[in-house]
Amino acid sequence: MQHCLTRLAQLKRPRIMMRAARIGAQDNRRNVHLPRILGPAQMPSHGDAITRLLELEDELNTRRTGDGVSYPMLRHLDVMIALVAEARLLRTSA
Repeated sequence: MQHCLTRLAQLKRPRIMMRAARIGAQDNRRNVHLPRILGPAQMPSHGDAITRLLELEDELNTRRTGDGVSYPMLRHLDVMIALVAEARLLRTSA
């Protein structure tokens, strides 16, 4: 669990993106938003969800810093919101 939180803490993303993610995480509903982002499979644990979201975020960030033409900004923000929300839930449940 701590490994995924450490990876999350080491992310260096634009300040405005992180601020939007923190604000969006306040209204995040895990049972609604995670299936939309990760697919309709069984609900993962917080640690597993963070790991999968970090993989998605890494792919999206590569697209953001690359050509930018095919970069889905809203999808990236959705993933960041879910990451922040899952990290908060993981910290409070530990």
